[in-house]
Amino acid sequence: MTGSRAAIRYAKAILEMSQASGTAVQVSEDMALMAETLKGNAELKSFIGNPTIKADVKEAALKEVFAGTQNITQGLFHLLHENKRFNILEQIAIEYKVQFDEMNGEEAATVTTAFPITPELEAKVLAKVKEFSDKKITLKNVVDPSIIGGFILRIGDKQFNASVANALLTLKRELSN
Repeated sequence: MTGSRAAIRYAKAILEMSQASGTAVQVSEDMALMAETLKGNAELKSFIGNPTIKADVKEAALKEVFAGTQNITQGLFHLLHENKRFNILEQIAIEYKVQFDEMNGEEAATVTTAFPITPELEAKVLAKVKEFSDKKITLKNVVDPSIIGGFILRIGDKQFNASVANALLTLKRELSN
C-alpha cells in the first residue's frame, strides 16, 4: 500500500520542496500527524475517499483539520484537489516519512516475535541489523504467536527469518522430497 507510484512521486516532490524551503523537518512532523490521524480516524478516511463529496469540500475540511501545518502541506491539499487524488493522502504521508528517513540515513526495521521483545533480544536483533545496514535503525516490534519462537527481521526489502515456524517448514519440505 505504501508503495503506490503516485504517492511516491508526490512524497518525493513535497520532500524536495520542503528541503528547498528549509522546512523538511516541520513537514515531516505534519506528515506524521496526518498519517496517524488518518490511520486512527475511520470517519475522516471515509470522508476523503467518498467520491460523492466535492473536492472543494474535502480541501476545505483538510485545511481546517490540519490548520497548524506548514504552507507546503497546505499546498499539497490544493494539489490533491486539482488532481482529484485525495484517496492517496495517507500513502503520501507514509511515503514522505520513509523518504525523509532515508535522506537522513535512518531506516526502520520490523522485528516480528512470538512475544514482546526483551532488551536482551533487542540487543541481538540490533547486532544482526548491523550486518544488513550501516544506517541508523529504529526497531518496531510486531507480536505474532504463529511464528512459535525466534524472530523475523525485515529491513526495507531484505528479510532474515530465524523463526521456529520457518525452521519447521524447511524441515517439512526436506522430509517430503
